[in-house]
Amino acid sequence: MLSNAEFVRDRIRTVPDWPKPGVMFRDITPVLQEPRSFRVLVDIFVHRYMNQGLDLIAGIDARGFIVGSVLAYELNLGFVPVRKRGKLPYTTVAEEYQLEYGSAAVEMHTDAVQAGQKVLVIDDLIATGGTMVAAIKLLQRLGATVTEAASIIDLVYLKGSDAVRATGTPVYSVCTYEAEA
Repeated sequence: MLSNAEFVRDRIRTVPDWPKPGVMFRDITPVLQEPRSFRVLVDIFVHRYMNQGLDLIAGIDARGFIVGSVLAYELNLGFVPVRKRGKLPYTTVAEEYQLEYGSAAVEMHTDAVQAGQKVLVIDDLIATGGTMVAAIKLLQRLGATVTEAASIIDLVYLKGSDAVRATGTPVYSVCTYEAEA
């Protein structure tokens, strides 16, 4: 019998050569499309984070919004979006991070969290860790305590989870991939 994590992993689709040749894209769409696997995925997170004293869930644009908002609802917590630059209408604070060629930034509203609030940050995957680290830095700049960084997938071979841990933030991922293939 499969564990819940194995059940979810079996439904993650690998798309070769997308978005460019040589990349094996891990697609969570099938997990979300199937009601049972989506429920199992959410339940994995709910069971991990219930009764942990969290105040908020921060979801990273865009797929972190999907699981993060459902998890916040299930745990009776607030949800905070961490958006790509230029997407939020109110006063924001931004954090830049490096991409393979250039840089990008994520933003939050300046009043998104209160000092001392315990926040879980979540995204669909951790690759190089740039987006997750930027989100953690934003939350910390606003005074939040980031209790953990969570993801559905950790591409361990890209060492992003190591970069996240280097911030002092623990990492939890439902599924890990040790190699590209």
